[in-house]
Amino acid sequence: MENIEIIYEDDNLLAVNKPAGIVVFPEGKYQGKTLIDCLIEERPKLKKVGSPPRYGVVHRLDKDTSGILLIAKNDKSMEFLQKQFQERKVFKLYTALVVGNLENEQGTIETLIGRSPKDRKKQKAYSALEAKKGLRTAVTKYRVLQKFENYGLIEVEIKTGRKHQIRCHFNYLSHPLAGDKIYGFKNQSCPPSLKRHFLHAGHLKIKLLNDKILALNSELPEDLEKALNEIN
Repeated sequence: MENIEIIYEDDNLLAVNKPAGIVVFPEGKYQGKTLIDCLIEERPKLKKVGSPPRYGVVHRLDKDTSGILLIAKNDKSMEFLQKQFQERKVFKLYTALVVGNLENEQGTIETLIGRSPKDRKKQKAYSALEAKKGLRTAVTKYRVLQKFENYGLIEVEIKTGRKHQIRCHFNYLSHPLAGDKIYGFKNQSCPPSLKRHFLHAGHLKIKLLNDKILALNSELPEDLEKALNEIN
């Protein structure tokens, strides 16, 4: 497993640039090595933060999503940072490539989200008219950055942090993420070299324990830049 790039660190917080292909912490029957395993090997004190299996991991990114991930270095920081996520006070921007051209240059997707009854690996978006027990509100804002012949490069801000929210919401709009093997459509177009869904957590802004605002940025990784060059 490759080294994990540290993009910010202080006494209370560690921010890493998560590579694609790494599970953040084990869930269910997963037995492989995870990102938190790697960090604990280098920083054993993280095992005292929070509770297993996530330890100090403040939030999550899907296995094949790259970008900024926060890890608390003590319980006080963990509680403080997670509360901001729960209260929707964290500003997060993602870059994504969707298949096809969105009808609007910008918009807001607001649905209910819950586990798909047909596939437990997937989430499903429901309209307000389909409300039922177990569904949670999910809000995603987007803005088109660039249009290609068969794709749209977009900037995405999530107001809620539901599992697979971005991937599920653009599937709901019939414009799934390029390379998405779970939410994509059969035989949908994909840049030749792209081996995962095109989604990168590139910007995050959060308040620290000292009341200062921390703004972090992460550039698109090489594999996503290469995919863009192939369709440009």
